[in-house]
Amino acid sequence: MAFIDTRLAELGIVLPPLPQPAVNHVPFVISQGLLFISGQGPTGKDGQWCRGCVGRDLSHQRAYEHARFAGIRLLSVAKAALRNLDRIQRVVKVVGFVNTEPGFRKHSAVINGCSDLFLEVFGEKGRHARSAVGVSSLPENITVQVEAVLEFL
Repeated sequence: MAFIDTRLAELGIVLPPLPQPAVNHVPFVISQGLLFISGQGPTGKDGQWCRGCVGRDLSHQRAYEHARFAGIRLLSVAKAALRNLDRIQRVVKVVGFVNTEPGFRKHSAVINGCSDLFLEVFGEKGRHARSAVGVSSLPENITVQVEAVLEFL
């Protein structure tokens, strides 16, 4: 078993099937040693979308878990693209969008759910540049959407 697959098993993480976009784009693009992964929303263990406005419908702590779920979906796309997550040399960039109402200020704390996951899975290779922003809505009223850029061999 590959190292990262073993690490995922140790963490109790099972990757879902490759998410398929519902609109006119692809789940990933590979260019010059970089894997660009389209934004992924969170689905719970039941496979249902995690929905709501953070700060109004749910706490930032619960949304942290949703960002982690989105990160797991990003890993699923990476596995489909590269066939082996051990090929990942570095998580380069993460961009996270949080569905919030005006005045919410804990965007970074929410997107830490994905960032912390990447550190747990990849160690220092999981440390990345990042943006975390609040938006007034997201598709299907999901709580977060996260995209990533990964360097690979």
